[in-house]
Formats: sequence, C-alpha cells, structure tokens
Amino acid sequence: MLDQRAIAYRYREYTEEPLSEDEIRQVLARLGRPARDLLRKADGANRELGLTGDEAEAVLIRHMAAHPTLLQRPIGLLEDRAVLGRPAERLLDLLDH
Repeated sequence: MLDQRAIAYRYREYTEEPLSEDEIRQVLARLGRPARDLLRKADGANRELGLTGDEAEAVLIRHMAAHPTLLQRPIGLLEDRAVLGRPAERLLDLLDH
C-alpha cells in the first residue's frame, strides 16, 4: 500500500530486530495505549505463556520484548506520532497531520 503510493518508509523486521522494552514503552506512549491493547492473544507464544492481558504493564512489555510476535503490528511511527495499522490503511493517518 505504501509502495503503491510512493511513500518512503523503513520496514523493521520485528523477528530479526525486535523492539526492546524501552522501545515498546515509547511506542505505547506515542499510541496512548496500554500494553494489553497490543497483545496478540491468539499468538502461539501467548498460548504458551498463558497471558490474559490483565498482567502488570511491565510484565506484558517484558514478554513482548522477549517474544516479538506477541505485539500487534504493523505499527507506523512518524515523529512523535504512532498508529496501529489495523487495518493497514490506518498507517496513512500518520500523513494527515
């Protein structure tokens, strides 16, 4: 979608270059959402860990950093703003400001 519109971006392969706990905190702050809102409950790692989303913020962030597939994606970042790209067209919201 971004390619079709000739919008430049940098893709970060989350499994090869996962976000650190600090980066996850920064993204959550930019999104204005708690970690539980970005927890992928159907993910295999979540089933293994038995997370409910009711755990403490620090616990969820620690697990998201250790198991990057737990984090909803894509997440678009531009300057001090962020959007969760669900649906992917939401990424274009970053350009409207």
